[in-house]
Amino acid sequence: MDWDIIYSDLSRRNWIILLVLSSISYFLMSHSITMGVILGGFIIIANFKVFQHTICCAFSPQGIMRKKKISIIAKYYLRLLALGIIIYILITRGWVDPVGLAVGLSTVVISIVSFGISSAWDDFPRETT
Repeated sequence: MDWDIIYSDLSRRNWIILLVLSSISYFLMSHSITMGVILGGFIIIANFKVFQHTICCAFSPQGIMRKKKISIIAKYYLRLLALGIIIYILITRGWVDPVGLAVGLSTVVISIVSFGISSAWDDFPRETT
């Protein structure tokens, strides 16, 4: 499969899953949990987009590295550090509930798992009668 098609499908799934999770949280949970779900989803979707951009810029379409390994590793750890600082600030200031934030941060994982299941389901041979 072409990465652009996969990435657009994953991006669409990310936003749909975030909408579903935040809607459920809005109607069933407290304000701080809902804010955690929403902000966690935004943070992890942005993180996923930045990571995808870094990887696509680092490699050519043929798989040849265009940038040095140290540059890729440094960007990875800087992104991880920034993510940790943002999460730390959100939790210590009491703006979000940690459980809601964890659910929101799971948005990309849920979309990747759902993409994998749907891809396996589409490739599974059907029995004809």
